[in-house]
Amino acid sequence: MQWYEAEVLQLESRIKSGEIAKGANLFYGSSSFTLWKSMKEDLAPHHVENIAFGGSTIEACVYFFERLVPLCEPKTIIFYAGDNDIGNGVYHSDIMARFETLLAKRAKILSGIKFTFVSIKPSPARHHQLHRIRLLNSYVKARLDELDNVHYLDIHSLMYTPDGMPNHELFQEDGLHMNEKGYAIWRNLLLSHASKIFL
Repeated sequence: MQWYEAEVLQLESRIKSGEIAKGANLFYGSSSFTLWKSMKEDLAPHHVENIAFGGSTIEACVYFFERLVPLCEPKTIIFYAGDNDIGNGVYHSDIMARFETLLAKRAKILSGIKFTFVSIKPSPARHHQLHRIRLLNSYVKARLDELDNVHYLDIHSLMYTPDGMPNHELFQEDGLHMNEKGYAIWRNLLLSHASKIFL
């Protein structure tokens, strides 16, 4: 986890200094959130803060959870991670075990506050792993269907072309990270489900 340490230290400092405000709808996860630079403006008037860190996996989000999330005293958590776990070749059973640990930390440390999982996007760069992405999304959705005060947000199905291929127009040249068109889809979907996601 040493690879993430510098960025996590910066986030800790920003939280403790008040630059990242407490009591927000908290976005936590990987670079799909980190790179959403217009998030606060896009999701106004909802009070959101972003403590995602680049390249993170669900495993990393579990590892750093206590250092970052409780400090923010969040009202809700909106979570995105998992595609890097898949990209690293981790088995679905191991990814789900990590996700279970994350859910357990939410339940124990934050009294089961409202939690939203944003489904894993169909990146063109990971087209060869689409079956794994879809399978993991289905596993997570089925698990969340068993719980209270959680929400599964399906952005995945909105990011294809009419012929069923990942839409390159929504992504940067690397085919992995999104551009403004991709984030516009996320913004519109989050706002259309605001009553279920934000407080």
